Amino acid sequence: MSESKIVDVARRAKVSVATVSRVLNRSEQVSEKTKQRVLKAIAEMNYTPNAMAKNLRSKRTMTLGIVVSDIEVSYYAEIIKGVENMANSLDYKIIICDAQNKQERELEYVSLLQNRTVDGMIFVTPYMTSKELIAVAEEGYSIAVIGRYIEHESIPCAFTDNVKIAKDVVNHLLEQGHERIAFLSGYADAIDSYERLEGYMKALRDAGLPFIPDLIDNGDFNESGGFRSFLRLREKNDAFTAVFAANDEMALGVYKACRELSIQIPSELAVVGVDNIRLTKYVTPKLSTVEQPKYTMGALLTEKLIDQMNHNEFSDRRVFKVDSKLLVRESSSYAIERSSNQGEANTS
Repeated sequence: MSESKIVDVARRAKVSVATVSRVLNRSEQVSEKTKQRVLKAIAEMNYTPNAMAKNLRSKRTMTLGIVVSDIEVSYYAEIIKGVENMANSLDYKIIICDAQNKQERELEYVSLLQNRTVDGMIFVTPYMTSKELIAVAEEGYSIAVIGRYIEHESIPCAFTDNVKIAKDVVNHLLEQGHERIAFLSGYADAIDSYERLEGYMKALRDAGLPFIPDLIDNGDFNESGGFRSFLRLREKNDAFTAVFAANDEMALGVYKACRELSIQIPSELAVVGVDNIRLTKYVTPKLSTVEQPKYTMGALLTEKLIDQMNHNEFSDRRVFKVDSKLLVRESSSYAIERSSNQGEANTS
């Protein structure tokens, strides 16, 4: 039986591939009862690891890969910084991989794991399906995911509650008196888009307001996409008084469109984004946004992944669900706009 069938041994013994690997490598972290169950499955299936592949996998490069959807999007900068700083503190280097918003590029980067260019890989809001990510982990490769929850015991995850983020934004706009709120989603296949749209719809439903499809458009999570998306929305239905953009890049595209159309923010249109990228503090008016602890997510996941790769798994959780915070600034608050002395108001 080939080494790739280690997953079959794991299924027969009802354990993870990582546990089978530990038994084969005589790790002391496996209980005697579990060890015997794995050894029994190995014997029953006549499983023999490929020695050459085993030796190849045992060589360490002390390097991690981090796969991002689009390197030009500012959201990834702080995550990468957190990953790199934590990796460097643990004597690891990182390789940054730009998937260019293509699922096939993400799958291509898996080859870096398979040929041992990197020891482990962190995927940030990946296009790859949960099934595809789990398949990589069950082949014995070390991966972690930022921006999504994956149900698998050997895949560390860090993410924020996208539904809550959207509900917080929409509720804030409703409190400001807006009832017709446009929503700019991101990539069509992005989990962030689905979950933030879900939160948007739930907030409207809770407020007894109808969902209007003409108030939804796809801005591809970038500034030019946000610009084009806003113009399309205006052509379909120009009665909305507020825009919730699923990230700050698209919100900045809305700003550009408003300048060209002479629309005043926030007196004629309120705008809120997500991510709290650096530029949001310097545009006029300052952009209301949702802060996510991007650096922290990157650092936490890197520490956990490296610890797990070295079989020093600490006892705290594999899943890190971190808090977000709505930062109310001038672009969505008339009160803040009128008061030059009032600072940034935070609501979590």
